[in-house]
Parts: sequence; C-alpha cells; structure tokens
Amino acid sequence: MKILNVGSLNLDRVYQVDHFIAGKETLAAARMDTFAGGKGLNQSVACARAGAEVWHYGAIGTDGLMLKQMLEDSGVHTGFLKIRQDQPTGHAIIQVVPSGENGILILAGANDTLTRTELQEAAAGFGAGDVLLVQNETNLTEEAMRLAKEKGMLVACNASPINDAILHASLDLVDLFLINEVEGRALAGVPGTAYDQILACLHAHFSKAEIVLTVGADGVLYQKDNQVLQQGIYPVPVVDTTGAGDTFTGCFLACRARGMSAPACLKYASMASAIAVSRPGAAPSIPDWQEVEAFAALQG
Repeated sequence: MKILNVGSLNLDRVYQVDHFIAGKETLAAARMDTFAGGKGLNQSVACARAGAEVWHYGAIGTDGLMLKQMLEDSGVHTGFLKIRQDQPTGHAIIQVVPSGENGILILAGANDTLTRTELQEAAAGFGAGDVLLVQNETNLTEEAMRLAKEKGMLVACNASPINDAILHASLDLVDLFLINEVEGRALAGVPGTAYDQILACLHAHFSKAEIVLTVGADGVLYQKDNQVLQQGIYPVPVVDTTGAGDTFTGCFLACRARGMSAPACLKYASMASAIAVSRPGAAPSIPDWQEVEAFAALQG
C-alpha cells in the first residue's frame, strides 16, 4: 500500500511566551526557533518514519529548501514536490505557553499554488489499494479526493483547519476521517456535545466512513460500522503539543499499511503522539518506528 500525501509545507516560527497574546497587547517572547512544519509535511514525515512508503505532492518557495531536505531525510519521496520561484514558502507563527499548549497563525504562500496538471501527474502511479491523504492547508483538496476515488484509492482526510471550504466540500468522498474534537463538532454540527455523541453524529452523517476522533487528554474514539473503540493517552511530560495530531495521523496510516488491526493502529499512533509531545517542535519531534516499539516495550 502506497500513500500519496497532497499536503502543505510550512516554516514554523515558534515563539515561547508566558501566555497567549491578547488584542492590543505587546508581548515579549522568551525565544524563537524555526522548524520544518506544515500539516502535510508533518504527516508525510510521520508516515515515513513509521515505515510507510509515502510520496508528497506540494509546493515550496526557494526559501523552503530545508523542508525538502527534511522530507528526504525522513524517507519521503519528493519527486512531486514543486519549488516556486515567485512564491514564498508557507509559514506558521506559533505561540507556545509553559503548559505546552499552542496557538497557530498560518500563511498559505506556495501551498495555494497546486495545479490540476501536477496533481494528475503525481497520482498517475497510484491506484486501487493505495491511499490519498489530504488536509485543508492547500488548494485542490476536493479535486484530489475526486481523482483518488476515480482511481479506486482510499481517501483519508484530516479536515484541518476547519473553515467554510472544508465544510462545503464533498466529504462523502472520504473513506477515513482523522480529526480532533473541534473538527468533529464542526463536521457533526453539534457544538458543545459530549465526545461519544460527536462520534455518533459523525457516524450518522458519514455512515460508510471510518472515523478516528482524537479528544485530547481523553485519548481517541473510533468507529467503523458497528465497531466502536476507545484508546487512552500515554502520560508523559508535555513540552510542546505542536504536531501531535499530525504524528498520530501519520503513524495510524503507517500501521494500516502494515496490516495492523484498528485497536493496534490506535495504540501505536497514541504512543507515537505521546513521544512527540515530550519534545519541542513539530516535524523534529516525530519518532521513528524503533522509538515507538521501544516505548511500547516499556508499557508492558
């Protein structure tokens, strides 16, 4: 099973702050670091480090060559990655508070310059049994899903960030949702509802899809047909939660590619996410498969 990720690539500028900045406030940061990031890049890295064969189609500017290097160093195939001469690389401004929680502001840059011709070229070598992974940080998300379905591919969607574009997309094309509780509430149309009710509403709306709903400190819920599962978190000292969901998504898909059962996929993806939040940064914090196995051995 091969994975084609049509996804974003960002330069993450991470600011360590005492608290999230408020309107009209000027706030001094303790430090700033620049990391490779973007939901697409993070998820490709997580897939590859967990052992999957993943190809990334996306675009960067000439200022983002470190992102290409990060993908290649992690084992991601970059033959479809485009370098735009006239566009800046997408970037994110990330505030991280002492608890490890974050707030993120993103600029799309080259992420919004994908073309249908490039997409068709990237998808040409994929077919039935392969997976398309999309998020919502590039253009052509719905076009990519339609093309994948025509080719018999499984469509996996991390519907993030939530906005009108994704809410009005043809989400009946999706075979596997990988979303958090905020995204789940928006897609289900049930703000303020308990997690199990969100899952039930999502299943009612998308009855043919497999749903993976991460719910922060309460772990993750899962449903496919009549099978409902729950997986708790693995407590670790939290340094930075940036990229935790992306790590989960990538590892979950890699485990699927290994032929693991749904409970095993949830377990190993949760452990990978736990390792990631114990480290700074997004892509740099993502563990490889050997680290996940070592963590699993410690759990007994």
